[in-house]
Amino acid sequence: MMPSIPPEAPEKPAATLASSIGHIAATIDAEHFPSGERAALRRLSPDAPPSLAFYRFAFKHLPPDWEAQRNAWMAIVSGIALMCPRPHRPDRAAGLALAEAGYSEKRLERLLAAEGDTLHTLLLRAVRFLAAKNATCNWVQFARLLLSTGEEKREAARLAIAREFYRNHKDHKD
Repeated sequence: MMPSIPPEAPEKPAATLASSIGHIAATIDAEHFPSGERAALRRLSPDAPPSLAFYRFAFKHLPPDWEAQRNAWMAIVSGIALMCPRPHRPDRAAGLALAEAGYSEKRLERLLAAEGDTLHTLLLRAVRFLAAKNATCNWVQFARLLLSTGEEKREAARLAIAREFYRNHKDHKD
């Protein structure tokens, strides 16, 4: 007889990015998720080594290949934790959320042109901006921006964010 999995055991994230992001957001935002762990995830920084809280979370909830892009996943997890409660809204484009919150074109330009750890840092700044405005968005779009490795895919991620930003932009400047 196979041992049964206790009901409190976390489900493994599914294979698609959208389902992985949904799982991560639901887990971090869950009422029973320890507030100390959520706070530790909020404090993750691209220029610091991962905390034990990140490793505990990563090995339980991130896709199996997360280690290949550890810093990008740290930024995703930290950003989702920063935007709690209700960090992920699949029906609300990231560019729309940035535009409606008054994010400036100059900041968007820097964000979309950035690479590597600079991208992670600037994305977390954008997330803090959204969190301060109690805004939420589709985290899959931010994840694609961070995780896309080919130039064509990275450009498609940039374009998706820029498209929704400019469709909804109200001439905010720095």
